[in-house]
Amino acid sequence: MNIVYITGTAGSGKSLLTSSLVSWYREKSQDAIAVNLDPGVLSLPYDPDVDIRNSVDMQQIMTDYSLGPNGALIFANDLIASKLGEIQEEIESTTADFVVVDTPGQIELFAFRESGPFIAKGLEADSKVLLFLMDSLVASSPTNFLSLALLSTSVQLRMELPQIQVLSKTDLAKDKVPEMMRWSKDPLAYEDALSHLKSGTEYSFYSQLFRSLKRSSLSLGLYPVSSYTREGFIGLIGEFARIFGGGEEYEE
Repeated sequence: MNIVYITGTAGSGKSLLTSSLVSWYREKSQDAIAVNLDPGVLSLPYDPDVDIRNSVDMQQIMTDYSLGPNGALIFANDLIASKLGEIQEEIESTTADFVVVDTPGQIELFAFRESGPFIAKGLEADSKVLLFLMDSLVASSPTNFLSLALLSTSVQLRMELPQIQVLSKTDLAKDKVPEMMRWSKDPLAYEDALSHLKSGTEYSFYSQLFRSLKRSSLSLGLYPVSSYTREGFIGLIGEFARIFGGGEEYEE
């Protein structure tokens, strides 16, 4: 069994990518399931095979502990860790080869509290990979691009798992995608774009930070992907196969 964790900032397209990846595998006659670990989500673009909302009730938590929505979300996400055994049993009962895990919408609840890394490391699998989604609509400016890259690296350090950076929603920012891909590969291209926004000490700070991040990056490349059109899926699935120790690579 192989696990793919989908992380990223709120609105970066985690749930839609979860749905698209599971559909992709199933269309290729692979046994794949979707796991929802967001106790606060109201609707999903897929029917989860394992759903934490069945055992962690946000409304009940708010009532029992006199908490508001934010406090209940924190409590609920920490409570998920105590359900790890149940989650594992549910996953294993499906006998799936690929498990795509949709993590909570607020990344700080999953990545920066102790419960998130505990769950990510605690679920048993043959191999695991973590995706960090960089919303192409947000990352299209040099400063935002660097901020998201830094956040991605921070998540990688917390989770201690192989990580792939995914440039999501590329169908909504087609004209910007080539430039962002150049930034990811060439610091000079990034610095040229940055020079139109920053100068002096600010420019120096951003450019040096970007170069330092490029030298020490723990993530595996940047993969542009559209969950709607599935553009980029071949490369992403191929990277999964490599991390999972080989396997058939598919053609569209």
